[in-house]
Amino acid sequence: MVYQILIVVALRLLLLAPLVIALAACDGSRQPVSASVSVAEAMSGDTVGYARADRVRDFVFPEDHGPHPAFKAEWWYVTGNVRATDGTDRRFGIQFTVFRSALAPDTVGARESGWGANQLYMAHTAIGDLEAERFYDEERFSRGAAGLAGASSDPVAAFLGPVRLEATGPADGPVPIRLTGSADGAAFDLEAEPVKPIVFQGDRGLSQKGAGEGNASYYYAQTRMATTGTITIGGEAIPVEGLTWLDREWSTSALSENQVGWDWFALHLDDGRDLMLYQLRQTDGTKDPLSKGSLVLEDGTKIHLDSGMYSLEPLATWSSPLGGDYPTRWRLRVPDQGIDLEVEAAFDEQELDATVRYWEGSVVVTGSAAGVGFLEMTGYADGLEGNARPTPTL
Repeated sequence: MVYQILIVVALRLLLLAPLVIALAACDGSRQPVSASVSVAEAMSGDTVGYARADRVRDFVFPEDHGPHPAFKAEWWYVTGNVRATDGTDRRFGIQFTVFRSALAPDTVGARESGWGANQLYMAHTAIGDLEAERFYDEERFSRGAAGLAGASSDPVAAFLGPVRLEATGPADGPVPIRLTGSADGAAFDLEAEPVKPIVFQGDRGLSQKGAGEGNASYYYAQTRMATTGTITIGGEAIPVEGLTWLDREWSTSALSENQVGWDWFALHLDDGRDLMLYQLRQTDGTKDPLSKGSLVLEDGTKIHLDSGMYSLEPLATWSSPLGGDYPTRWRLRVPDQGIDLEVEAAFDEQELDATVRYWEGSVVVTGSAAGVGFLEMTGYADGLEGNARPTPTL
């Protein structure tokens, strides 16, 4: 989430580290990795010795487009909706995420062996073919090593094997990027140009997620990027255009004891506004007061939204064949802004059967405004095994 944070998955990588390294050390073949861990368990790791997001800071670019290894977890996250320009009008949802996760505080010092890398990387990629209702997704792991996986600020890049984000222009502010990746036989090659200023979420980029000092992330976004390129499915390269959204977060954080998951929305409205909201769900089903969001106007002005300024009401639920029930149609209201929307999955089967299962997919917006966007839901399949499909390791 934004909390895309999918930090749950990044920290789960720590728990799987010995297995991942063992697989990578073998013959490179695709091996199954399975897990049944709750969001709360995955986010309960040790935070001692790591830097914490515990105060408002100045952001500096291009440095902050790159990695922050003193923090435990970090991610480069892009979602969006594109449409074919070849006359077929086919529509696709895109997810690109590269996670960096530290195995130990950098105070431990460098290790001489290349196999002793202190950083592990994970990538999640997905392509939703909305008309065919076909979902392609893939998960990859690698240790941080030259040529395998890594991130940098000069030039701006984050990659794991063929899954790559690279700057295509000046990076001293909003950065134009190229995204490449593949998922279960499908692929994308996209270029995205920011059309709005950088948005600093939360309090000037400090986004509190849990009770206690340091249970927060540094978080900024490029909420609207004009995007062109190709989607390749079944060997056919389809020219596309549309909008994508970049989120950048780094953190050494943990869920509070009463938090069990979240629902996160990133919406591109046709009138030029961008809306991000998330609710942290508590054990009793209520919304944590630390939930928040933002409305970004057409000119880039940000309006901060506290938890009491919006409501989310599930209207319909999809039952995954792997177990777990996800709300895939919602009513979303921001009364002070005259916003009353229905947000519905473009199709229901957009669940990633990854190390930790979650739902992440394209949605359609109707009501007081029209648009498209992305929805992420975690914590609905906790403790339930998936199919544990083969996971590429590098």
